[in-house]
Amino acid sequence: MASTSRRALRLLSLLGSRRRWPLRELATRLDASERTVRRDIETLRRLDYPITTVHGPDGGYQLGAGHTLPPLLFDDDQALAVALALQTAPSTVFGLGDDAARALAAIEQVMPAPLRASMESLRLTRLQNYWEFPAPPIDSTSLTAVGAAVRHRRVLVAETLRADRSRPEPGDDDFVPARRIEPHHLVIWAGRWYLVGYDVEDHEWRVHRVDRLRPRPTTHRFAARELPGDDLARFVMSSHDRGDTLAAWQCNGSARLNLPADVVARWAPGGSVVEHLDSDHCRLILGAWSWAGVAGILATFDTELTDVRPRELVRACRLLAYRWAGIEGNGDSDRCTQRPCDSLSEGHCSGDG
Repeated sequence: MASTSRRALRLLSLLGSRRRWPLRELATRLDASERTVRRDIETLRRLDYPITTVHGPDGGYQLGAGHTLPPLLFDDDQALAVALALQTAPSTVFGLGDDAARALAAIEQVMPAPLRASMESLRLTRLQNYWEFPAPPIDSTSLTAVGAAVRHRRVLVAETLRADRSRPEPGDDDFVPARRIEPHHLVIWAGRWYLVGYDVEDHEWRVHRVDRLRPRPTTHRFAARELPGDDLARFVMSSHDRGDTLAAWQCNGSARLNLPADVVARWAPGGSVVEHLDSDHCRLILGAWSWAGVAGILATFDTELTDVRPRELVRACRLLAYRWAGIEGNGDSDRCTQRPCDSLSEGHCSGDG
């Protein structure tokens, strides 16, 4: 009887995790025969769980609409997943940290003792990585408005705020009038929320930082469009004008790269800014804990660097070039002994010397 009850609870948990399950797949998951699974389904139906049968080649079983599974139906793996998810949830929404802690405590209270022990076995202390640059927390009302517009395909009218979330006025250099946006995707990447949308006025796809938007929902619906390249991750990462701002570092510098902005944006570290110059050049503005760190990151792009700023970064480029020139390979005696070229002092770090 105990084995049957555990299997029935596991079956109910599986049915609640997605819309439809083929009988054969349920039997495999439960390590039972198809006949046993049918019997367990009938048992749950007698307990008033609305499990429906879907006929046809793609048929199976699903839990009826409108039925909510209580948290105590989680199995051990799900309990651990919930505990981890709530403790590692991004702190990019106002109040999310407190709400997540309260949600975890509420779920633990209704869990059976063995499952509660599984959840309590993982108590995490989160440490921020040096390269994590999450956006300022977003008001949950704005995030919900954007998410609802994406889900229901309703046009948003949105103003773009400054990095400090102040509202630019007409006549300011950074003033952008409210735009009509068709919101297609809500994305979280590196602790920052982005909205991928189609600008109705400019007829262009854009990536917006949600924390820098003041959204106003409308009732106007729109038809789904095909994203350029049909690759959401690549589109977001290669967009250089996402609205990202420079992170606070001990050393901040910049250089002109002989690479397109979309290429550099895809591989630039978090907390950096990429400025489009022309189709073949861009400026990368970034920081690190030392000038040598900034120079080293610039070197990873393997291209000519010009207009390097400030002079501290120029000196770091010269120092690294000198150090690297003295590196010996395995049995390779053909190494450059030339000191860094004088052109670096003029703000050019090409790596040719």
